[in-house]
Amino acid sequence: MNRINCIVADDEELARGIIESYIAKLPQLHLVASCSNGTEVYNTLKEKAAHLLFLDIKMPQLTGIELLRTLKNPPLVVMTTAYSEFALEVYELNVIDYLLKPISFERFLKAINKYENITNPSGRTLIANSIEEPEHESQTFIYVRSDKKMVRLLIKDILYIKGLKDYVQLYTVDKTIITYQTLTYLEEKLPANRFMRIHRSFIISLDHISAFSATQIDLGKHSIPIGNSYSKEVLKKLQT
Repeated sequence: MNRINCIVADDEELARGIIESYIAKLPQLHLVASCSNGTEVYNTLKEKAAHLLFLDIKMPQLTGIELLRTLKNPPLVVMTTAYSEFALEVYELNVIDYLLKPISFERFLKAINKYENITNPSGRTLIANSIEEPEHESQTFIYVRSDKKMVRLLIKDILYIKGLKDYVQLYTVDKTIITYQTLTYLEEKLPANRFMRIHRSFIISLDHISAFSATQIDLGKHSIPIGNSYSKEVLKKLQT
């Protein structure tokens, strides 16, 4: 098992302790440093190799956002904060997840899953991607990064998503968006009760299905193939 070297950065000792206790529960995670401000993180990264950084936003001396802007080759970053208003800004800095305090262990595991999906796409994750986050219950839109901007898409307008070699295409009722975020990342962001992976390269909206057969699903004028390895589960879900 490859160990994932982690750094925890937060000016609140209690908040650091929670993340550190979560790290201790997973044998593949290894805590290499615990820092109380951004400057300390900056100096630590010069001396220690880290794969994953749990980074608070509001810290003395150097904020989490200021720190990320100074690093040339940062490790993968999960932001931890009590403030939701920074989400768009930090996703521009290519963080892999944004955890709002108080952080539950289940939500922490989902962040680790995202790390593992990025670094080892064919590997097994810790918990199933179908576990929904609470915000999915009332989720009406998502943001995707496209052309150096965060684009707001209404959930009800998304028809399907197609994964290609180096990018992903999102087809909506009136436009197509290209993003370099992964298909797996989008699968986790979308509400599982409204979207379904039917092929290694396709996620479709259940709301827009007009017809289906054993080999394909029609979304209006669009016909999407069902992958052989997905067929059994897809047809079972559609028929129920």
